[in-house]
Amino acid sequence: MEALFSTTPSLMAIITLMIALSFYLQKSKIFKNLGPALTVIILGMILSNFKVVPVSTEVYGTIMYYAIPLSVSIMLLSIDFKAFLKLSKQPLISIVVAAFSVSIVAFLSGLFFAPLMDEGWKVAGMFVGTYTGGSSNLNAIAAGLEASTNTIAAANAADYVIGMPSIIFLFAAPALIKKSKAFKKFWPCSIPEEELTAGDGVELMGAKEWSIKDIAWMLAIGFTITAVATYLAGYFPSSIASAIRILLITTIAVIVAQFEPVKKLKGNLDLGLYIALLFLAIIGFSVDLKEFFGSTITISLFCFTVVIGGLLLHLAITRLLKINYQYVLLGIVGAIADGPTAALVATSAGWKSLVGVAVVLGVIGGLLGNYAGIGVAYGIKAVLGL
Repeated sequence: MEALFSTTPSLMAIITLMIALSFYLQKSKIFKNLGPALTVIILGMILSNFKVVPVSTEVYGTIMYYAIPLSVSIMLLSIDFKAFLKLSKQPLISIVVAAFSVSIVAFLSGLFFAPLMDEGWKVAGMFVGTYTGGSSNLNAIAAGLEASTNTIAAANAADYVIGMPSIIFLFAAPALIKKSKAFKKFWPCSIPEEELTAGDGVELMGAKEWSIKDIAWMLAIGFTITAVATYLAGYFPSSIASAIRILLITTIAVIVAQFEPVKKLKGNLDLGLYIALLFLAIIGFSVDLKEFFGSTITISLFCFTVVIGGLLLHLAITRLLKINYQYVLLGIVGAIADGPTAALVATSAGWKSLVGVAVVLGVIGGLLGNYAGIGVAYGIKAVLGL
């Protein structure tokens, strides 16, 4: 049976409508919990499996090749090393330990789980990415490792099943800790209350003002970075060229982001997310539901091991280093989710002085994730001889 819609104009219309609908549905609690990324994947799976759109076509390949590199290039334009230098040692230690903990646990558990799954070594790298810098890292590493669409969709689903309850718990953690005498005895390291509530913090989730000039320059910079990285990656062996391409994009984007005119550009995270959703729409279209549900259970168990193991190791190391628990908590959220989510945790806890710190921690996690994820993936591949 042929798909109902198969022409390039009709498919582009459907993809962009799906993305718009995924943002509109965020008004609902159910879809807000899912988030726009997983919403787009689910919509895509439904449409392709009911033969509304084809599972594969030439335009999909074009979108997939450019969307993630362009998205990563634009998103990383928010990195400001001057902001990093303003941080004290404790929050920096927290986020670095978070990345280290996830990487170690993913590598060790990956040696067991990787042989049990298709592309298991790639999944390990993807989980390192997502639990050091958020879902955008998962998809960037997936593109760099050339993971299959079923693997990417299953990894995103596992990330939701395991990651979402973790985030909900972390939002509740400040209130639970505040009431717990036992925790305060076990973890006496804390920032004084008067320091936590000092300052006005920063406004989150507010209206954004950005112009067509911002969009034009961000797209120009993003495509240029992608073109340069793609050209340079061509000098490497084909087996690692895609991974090198993502690492080059990450490195070049971070360097470009330090120039003052680039720092003034607004809306890079929004535009980067939109472009990433184009990629995820194609992922949804390409998923075979029978294969998807067969692979999700093992991947979810692997994901659970990485999250819980990484969390416990992070807590153990930061406790030994006597890091204030507020920094530890925000480091965990910044790694598992992203900077804005960590800032929301700080805001809801009344930690006004830490809102800006939380955002920066998420950015650092995102930067570390691409390097760590690809490194862990190839490390597992080398050890297992895959």
